[in-house]
Amino acid sequence: MKKLFDLFLSILIFVSCSDSGGEDPIDPPIEPPVENDRPKNLEEYNATSDGLRDYYFEDGYFDIGVAIAPQTLDKPDEIALIKRHMNSLTAENAMKWSSIEPTEGNFNWSDADKIVDFAVANDLKVRGHTLCWHQQVPDWIFEDNGVEASKELVLERLKSHIAAVVGRYKGKIYAWDVVNEAIDDGGGYRNSKWYSICGEDYIFEAFKAAREADPDAKLFYNDYNATEPQKRYSIEKLLEDLISRQLVDGIGLQGHWNLDGPYLSRIRDAFDSYAALGVELQITELDINTGSANEYTSTIESKQKSAYGRYFQEFRDYKDEITSVTFWGLTDDHSWLNQPGKPNFPLLFDKNYDPKGPYFDVIDF
Repeated sequence: MKKLFDLFLSILIFVSCSDSGGEDPIDPPIEPPVENDRPKNLEEYNATSDGLRDYYFEDGYFDIGVAIAPQTLDKPDEIALIKRHMNSLTAENAMKWSSIEPTEGNFNWSDADKIVDFAVANDLKVRGHTLCWHQQVPDWIFEDNGVEASKELVLERLKSHIAAVVGRYKGKIYAWDVVNEAIDDGGGYRNSKWYSICGEDYIFEAFKAAREADPDAKLFYNDYNATEPQKRYSIEKLLEDLISRQLVDGIGLQGHWNLDGPYLSRIRDAFDSYAALGVELQITELDINTGSANEYTSTIESKQKSAYGRYFQEFRDYKDEITSVTFWGLTDDHSWLNQPGKPNFPLLFDKNYDPKGPYFDVIDF
């Protein structure tokens, strides 16, 4: 009888201590500190030449990349930072449609070529970004002699553009963000010009054109808030359709996150769901928004250290599914979040090219 009572009591204790179904705390349980010889401060960092690529890519994890402007490659200090830490590059804006084909049939290759040529010369991979987006896209695509262009004409222009761009960099760009942000936050298709004229067909035609232009390139669907359940379910359905047509290889999760979220449970659920589809996972646009503070205070630094630390712990836990992590900018002063009169400090390196506190948490494993 006593054994039955003890068993019943243990079941009660287990149930009472189980997850109640609410959101998990922001920070994971504290783990014992890791003993390693990696730098713990700026002085130790300056005494070594190792960087993120050594601790991650060369240690069997994933590519470490950065999005840059072509002007970055005119600055020796920034080139040195790239070479030390990155093994992958993304053009932040130079490959978007308005930059590369501002008027029909007239291509501006110089900025994109500059990034690709640098990458090839320095044995860096290149992620292409992005072939089809609802922003930074010229109006001429959707017009025909002063009236709205037909679906047939818009799709023909889309396919022609993709054939030209992907074809030019065939064998040099290993992966493309083919379609960017086609799903809105409510889970429906974004009501863009692409969708209002072509319906969902523009998505499939874009992927078909990219596949035909470079059969060896990996093709990704890329979106923000891809960990949020309502949007995630719709992205999964789109991916399933693309997979059935053998048109997609991976999902790009834009990591425009902040000090407090997304919750780890949502990140894990998203990683598990996307991985279950059999596609690669890549974090394509990582930065941690520090909010509206005008200065990078010790309090903000502490919160950002915690945020970067817990997110990278998740990335490492999914090393078999995640093949690349790309930062959206090299240093704080080059971030899209850092606007005149509205400073932000979202990246691992400051304007002096020095690592900030979060850097040391990211490499401490």
